[in-house]
Amino acid sequence: MNFESYKIVIIIPAYRVERDIEQVLSGLPDYIKHIIVVDDASPDSTADLITARCATDHRLIFIRHVQNQGVGGAMISGFKKALELGAQIVVKIDGDGQMDTSYIPALITPLIQGKADYTKGNRFRDFVSLQKMPLIRRVGNLGLSFLTKAATGYWNIFDPTNGFFAIRAEVLAQLPLEKIDKRYFFETSMLANLYLLNAFVLDVPIPARYGDEKSHLSIYRTLFEFPYKLLITFLKRVLLKYYIYDFSMLSLYLITATPLLLFGLIFGSIKWIQYIQLGVPAPTGTVMLPTLCVILGIQIMLSAIEIDMKTTPKEPITNLL
Repeated sequence: MNFESYKIVIIIPAYRVERDIEQVLSGLPDYIKHIIVVDDASPDSTADLITARCATDHRLIFIRHVQNQGVGGAMISGFKKALELGAQIVVKIDGDGQMDTSYIPALITPLIQGKADYTKGNRFRDFVSLQKMPLIRRVGNLGLSFLTKAATGYWNIFDPTNGFFAIRAEVLAQLPLEKIDKRYFFETSMLANLYLLNAFVLDVPIPARYGDEKSHLSIYRTLFEFPYKLLITFLKRVLLKYYIYDFSMLSLYLITATPLLLFGLIFGSIKWIQYIQLGVPAPTGTVMLPTLCVILGIQIMLSAIEIDMKTTPKEPITNLL
C-alpha cells in the first residue's frame, strides 16, 4: 500500500526521554507527513535534543508545555495541532523506544481500508515478548484489562491500556478532548469516549520492547486511583448508553437486578450478624429470602452482561479514505 498519498501524523508525548528520543525520531518512516513532539515540561535535556533535531528534519513540529500536564495533556495538545494540519490519520507512539515503529503499517492499514475507526496494539498476543515484560507491568495490565473492558464496553479488546494506537481524524474530531483524562487514565478515557461515539476499535498484535527503563506504573494508582475512575467510567457509560441515549431490555434487567442484589446482601448480612449475636439459628424464611434475592439478582445481572457484550461496536462509523 502506498502510504505516501495519505496525510499521516505522528504524535510523541515526551517526558524524561533524553536517552531514547533521537533514536525514536530516526526510526520513523519517510511517509509520515508531520511529527508532532510535545515536551511535557521535561526537566532533562529532551527539549534541547528535539530542538536540534528540528533543524535537520522539517517534518518535526515542536510543542513545549511550561507545566507538566501528563501524557493525556500532551496528547490533547498534539491532537489539536494534528487536526489543524489536516491530518487524515493520527498515530501515537511514546518517546522511550518501547514501541516498534515497523508496526505502524499494521496499525494504519485497517484505518485506510475503512475496517476500523481506531486501532491499538495488543502486547498479550505475543507470548515470547510477554515473558520479557516486567512482572509488575504484566500483573498490573492483566488485572486492569478485565476492569477496563467492563468500564468502557469494549469487551472484544485486550490490553486496553496499550498506548500504541492510531485513529482516523474524522473520529478524533468528534471526541470531546476537554473530557479526556490528562494523566495515566488517558488510554481508558479515550476508549470510554470512543464507545459513546459507537466507534469500532480493532486490536492489532504488536509486541512491546522492554529495556532497562524504570516502570512508571504506580502500585498506589493501580490499587486505589484506577478502580475509582473505572467505576465512575462504568456508571457514566451505563447511564448514558442505556438510560439517556436508549432504553432496552438491558435497562430493565439492571433496574431489577440491582435492588435484588442490594437487598439480599444487606438484609442477609444484618440478619446473619443479629442471629450470631443472639446465638440461635435463623428461621428458614429469614435465610431463604435474601438467598433467593441474591441468586435471582445474579442470574438477571448475568443476562444483562451478556446483552452488553453483544452491543460492543462491530462496524466502523467512517468510510474508506
